[in-house]
Amino acid sequence: MIETTAVLGVAAAALGLVLTPGPNMMYLVSRTVSQGRRAGLVSLGGVAVGFGVYLAAATAGITAVFAVVPEVYLALKLAGAGYLLYLAWKTLRPGGVSAFAPVELPADSPRKLFTMGLVTNLLNPKIAILYMALIPQFVVTAHGRVWLQSLCLGSIQIAIAVTVNGLIVLSAGAIAGFLAGRPLWLRIQRFVTGSVLGAMAVLVVSDRARPVPA
Repeated sequence: MIETTAVLGVAAAALGLVLTPGPNMMYLVSRTVSQGRRAGLVSLGGVAVGFGVYLAAATAGITAVFAVVPEVYLALKLAGAGYLLYLAWKTLRPGGVSAFAPVELPADSPRKLFTMGLVTNLLNPKIAILYMALIPQFVVTAHGRVWLQSLCLGSIQIAIAVTVNGLIVLSAGAIAGFLAGRPLWLRIQRFVTGSVLGAMAVLVVSDRARPVPA
């Protein structure tokens, strides 16, 4: 039902997004470094639920609105590309900040950590772009059950994102300590991150695919 190229395409997009610092990574790393791994994992639980909300919306066919009103789809793509370019500039500009050089945060309760993880993910433009503009490009209406294809492809994204974010939480302290004592590595990490974000912005704008109806 789902083509191998679709699975690989979504997996590559999910991996690329989760490895490029954005609101989710900044929040998870900051929480882990400031409050410990347990706080980072609780925050990740909220982020995971946020992914589930996006998946439910995509499965319910919200992207069909974009097929009916292509101007909205175009506006989302342009806004998303603009946001990615902003993140690239923020990372590459002189004095830019790395995700692994987070600010200190006050200790919060598990409930607040979970809630903030959820809210951070729901307001994350990168995830909105992924579910509303990228994943629909891999859905083939000829294969039937568009909702099921969206569910399967979204599940692949969630599995990759939660796994990678979990590994980041578990190793955030060690990575931050390593980079803090090696400014050259910190600059290299920023350069690679900024370049990837810029390239993704160009791909989002240049892609001519249109969303499919549910």
